[in-house]
Amino acid sequence: MTADLFDSVAEAQPSREQIADGAVLLRGFAKPIESGLIAAVRAIVAQSPFRRMTTPGGYQMSVAMTNCGERGWITDHTGYRYDPIDPRSDTPWPAMPLVFRDLARRAAEQGGFTGFAPDACLVNRYEPGTRLSLHQDKDELDFSAPIVSVSLGLPAIFLFGGMARSDKPRRFRLVHGDVVVWGGPSRLAYHGVAPLADGEHALLGRQRINLTFRRTR
Repeated sequence: MTADLFDSVAEAQPSREQIADGAVLLRGFAKPIESGLIAAVRAIVAQSPFRRMTTPGGYQMSVAMTNCGERGWITDHTGYRYDPIDPRSDTPWPAMPLVFRDLARRAAEQGGFTGFAPDACLVNRYEPGTRLSLHQDKDELDFSAPIVSVSLGLPAIFLFGGMARSDKPRRFRLVHGDVVVWGGPSRLAYHGVAPLADGEHALLGRQRINLTFRRTR
């Protein structure tokens, strides 16, 4: 049986895998609503296009991104923060689609976090060779809500570590439709994405789209 066939079986039969205390991997959880999610992403990008932001240290991120929801995550020479306004257009970020909100709520419940109501969704675009270094999601004001991360498009190696950057991360291969939820004792775990391998996804081509849902305040 080939790797592609293993991926198809995993997507057809969603499963719940505990990967750490307070963290679960939901295989294929988003696959049944892939068309709605992709259409929503395209509508968001049409209003607020992908861009590569610059870190406070002056480095340009390899991952292109945009946002939707009440607040969007941005970085520039002044630091990392959430803002209700898209700095490129000077207008509010696109509203978060209902299909996004419902998916995030249902996934959070599977992870043991009820009542999750995200007010921000980061939409990241990975192309072959791009990566995301180990980091913590700590720009939010309240850490009681979980993080919900949805993978679409090309497979990626997700790195999930501990509370210190020096902790060796575990590696998880995420495919189209997989969802990772982490919170509670794992809320501030270091995580990242290894350099994306080249490939061609049937629906999204040579890219991976990641949706990251957060409650910022």
